[in-house]
Amino acid sequence: MSKTRILVVDDAVVMRRLLTEVVQSDPHLELAGTAPNGRIALQKITQVNPDLITLDVEMPELDGLATLREIRRTHPKLPVIMLSLLTQRGASSTLEALAAGANDYVTKPSESTNLVESINRLAAELLPKIHAHCPRTPRPALKPTTATRRAGGFAPAELICVGISTGGPNALADLFKQIQTPIPLPLAIVQHMPPMFTRLLAERLNGVGGAFRCQEAAEGDVMRPGHAYLAPGGRHLAVVRQPNGDFVARLNDAPPENSCRPAVDVLFRSAAATGAGLLGVIMTGMGQDGLRGCQNIVDRHGQIVVQDEATSVVWGMPGAVAQAGLAHAILPLAQIGAEITRRSTALACSAR
Repeated sequence: MSKTRILVVDDAVVMRRLLTEVVQSDPHLELAGTAPNGRIALQKITQVNPDLITLDVEMPELDGLATLREIRRTHPKLPVIMLSLLTQRGASSTLEALAAGANDYVTKPSESTNLVESINRLAAELLPKIHAHCPRTPRPALKPTTATRRAGGFAPAELICVGISTGGPNALADLFKQIQTPIPLPLAIVQHMPPMFTRLLAERLNGVGGAFRCQEAAEGDVMRPGHAYLAPGGRHLAVVRQPNGDFVARLNDAPPENSCRPAVDVLFRSAAATGAGLLGVIMTGMGQDGLRGCQNIVDRHGQIVVQDEATSVVWGMPGAVAQAGLAHAILPLAQIGAEITRRSTALACSAR
């Protein structure tokens, strides 16, 4: 089987060296070439025909956003992973890039780390994403369905929990736009993202329209109906229930789970432990975070909706739940908002 060819685009010599080392460390990858700016990168695409591009956000001549827009005009399906600094400016530019069609992003190592640490950190974050966007062995797809795993026995919904990762910012924006009818339940979200990124994402989601108002969750927040609470980057979000029935956000710095903090499993597990009726939603994302949490929710007679493979950027998280037989519905992104509205409002009404 041929190797996956990577074009590395970055104006910094050191970063090009680091990325080259990472690519060459994987026997399934091949360095197709490097470019110091966007203009040269656009020329090289037709010359070296890469399978994937790593693209720096901030560059002279032609920056990453402008380069990405041109790539999407000429190569709409070519996977692009953005590289940005872990700063507010870097976070804002990355979210813009994702909205403009980038497939994923990786944050650059800090200047305080040494060469070996930088290579190891980049490899740990970048290589799985390359393989996720350029899979070597596609798995059989499950057809979209709204059939339930088992008839009846659902606890009336009192809280909606969403887990999402790769491709999440755009998918969440789409989901928020879909839900125009107020839902009398709070919504808790875990999106795999670093600090600063989640606050900006919450602001963006709050501005796309729709019935839910979104904010980055803070310790002790009382989760109100019609409001969405996004786990802050770098911290786990859990929920507890007060004697009066209110759900309260609890943040912690426990070790990562599934290599993630925040982790979907932490949120879903804590929500299931409250004994409340739950609607869990697993959307596009790499890995299996949320699988065990979905089992916790199903064990407490909750419902699970997952995004289908065709509309997921990566069908890792939803695919794992679907393959485990835990999904009560497997749907394209465009239908998930209506399904959440139907299931949550119907079950909420049945509780009254």
